[in-house]
Amino acid sequence: MRTITIANQKGGCGKTTVAINLAASLAREGQRVLLMDVDPQGHCALGLAVPDEQIDLSILECLLRRVDGEPLELSRITWQITPNLDLAPARADLATLEPRLGTRNDADTLLSDLLAANADRYDYCVVDCPPHLGLLMRNALYAADEVVIPVDTGYFSLHGLTRQLETIDQFVHQKGRQPAVRILPNQYDVRTKLAREILAELRNRFGAAVYQTVVNFNTKLKEGASYGQPITEFAPGSMGGRDFQKLAREILAAQPQAVPSAEMLRHVERLAADAERLLATTTTLIGRRQVQPAVAATEGTSDAGPAVTLDAIESQPAATPPAEPSHESIEQKLQVIYGVRQVGEVTFFRAHEPTAGEVHLAGDFNDWMPHTTPMQRLENGDFEVQLRLGTGRYRYRLVIDGRWAHDARNPNAEQNEYGELNSVVEVG
Repeated sequence: MRTITIANQKGGCGKTTVAINLAASLAREGQRVLLMDVDPQGHCALGLAVPDEQIDLSILECLLRRVDGEPLELSRITWQITPNLDLAPARADLATLEPRLGTRNDADTLLSDLLAANADRYDYCVVDCPPHLGLLMRNALYAADEVVIPVDTGYFSLHGLTRQLETIDQFVHQKGRQPAVRILPNQYDVRTKLAREILAELRNRFGAAVYQTVVNFNTKLKEGASYGQPITEFAPGSMGGRDFQKLAREILAAQPQAVPSAEMLRHVERLAADAERLLATTTTLIGRRQVQPAVAATEGTSDAGPAVTLDAIESQPAATPPAEPSHESIEQKLQVIYGVRQVGEVTFFRAHEPTAGEVHLAGDFNDWMPHTTPMQRLENGDFEVQLRLGTGRYRYRLVIDGRWAHDARNPNAEQNEYGELNSVVEVG
């Protein structure tokens, strides 16, 4: 069983939402999953419509009885949420565990011992932590193979990340255990400059320790919680559903590698020091030109289109406009025109990306939200989308399997504030 602890000492970062929906998404991928709530607030039960008044036994009883030498079977407290997902709930009385145990030497290993005794029943255990350092968080960290820190790409999130890394660093020195540490960009809003800059800085500083998947801000996640359903049940086709599906598959695809927490801490301290600069330069993208409805060929441009994450907005070296294309035969040039062109009232965007799984278009015309404008795969493997745009000048970029890039087939480009290139089209 692989144990993933979701931890952040900053409130409001969506920690419990991540725990619930990651567990449900792993279960939907065919894994046997235990969602373990060690937060006395008991929000996992609340978010999964488990009535608090019907919880007779909780994780508190399991942990206390292990101390008394009369272990309580984990199956006695679990609730089946879906065929592959069980919940071990918490209640408010879990807060009494620390004062009741005092300074016992084995207090930090109670949860690890409990999970080890049930390791053959599950493939994954997802642990939701309380948002403060104490006995419960220490138990969750000790049991973890991997610690996931949700970061909401806002100003205060950098300070929360700093505190959590400091806690893990202290824990490693005291206990000698080194769980893998991963950072999950969460509640990401591409429309704000601060969010884009923080995401780019996180990737630049921490590299592979940051998940490729980004969980975008999506109201369906909150609505699902209010109805007591994970996103896999409430709205699996929504952006939130697609994001958590991709996160689950990314976790399934590779085992975590331990990253020294002290090294990560040095990076995040420098990043937090830059937060004032990021905040001072932040504005929300507003006042974009409106797009008229796309022509009929642009099917699938709604939220139910192919999955996309905004996880590749990275800092890259400044580039120069693309060179002239290699010589082709006149017949080939007549057959295919890549890049962007205007035919009457319709603007055609076409990309030659034969190895790509999906390509989206982001620009001034859609508030830089690529999921709203997927490009349609043609029979020859190219991608195309047709838009009716009003007269004006538009900047845009391609998003190729989550990687942002300028349109190399369009010679009109300008450098943006990140040192990258935006392609430009003039519609007249």
